[in-house]
Amino acid sequence: MPITKGYKQLLAEANADIQTLSVADAMNLHGAADVVFVDLRDPREQEREGRMPGAFSCTRGMLEFWIDPESPYAKPVFAEDKRFIFFCAGGWRSALAAKTAQDMGLEKVAHIEGGFGAWKKAGGAVDAPQPQPG
Repeated sequence: MPITKGYKQLLAEANADIQTLSVADAMNLHGAADVVFVDLRDPREQEREGRMPGAFSCTRGMLEFWIDPESPYAKPVFAEDKRFIFFCAGGWRSALAAKTAQDMGLEKVAHIEGGFGAWKKAGGAVDAPQPQPG
């Protein structure tokens, strides 16, 4: 059975409905008290590539459960009156996540074009990867 909507269409629909920030604009907001950067990458990606200082980690698979205050997994950060800027490695997961968060009722949502890869390439602040023993 063929799929009825592929990832390209999902991304196009998300990007048409959400705010996309350039890396430069995101850098200007980094550290602001009313902004929460949300890192959607899994822990292995973060260990390998490094982390954005101060970012809140929320793997993409837990996002809906952590946003919904009725969920047993709800995280208080998502109930705060803040602007949430999502990012992943390259900008695809974060576009879909921002759309989902917006659809769930978060009002001030955006994502970073090009994700953490673009952030790093542009010289954004990064906590260096931590080598794992072994």
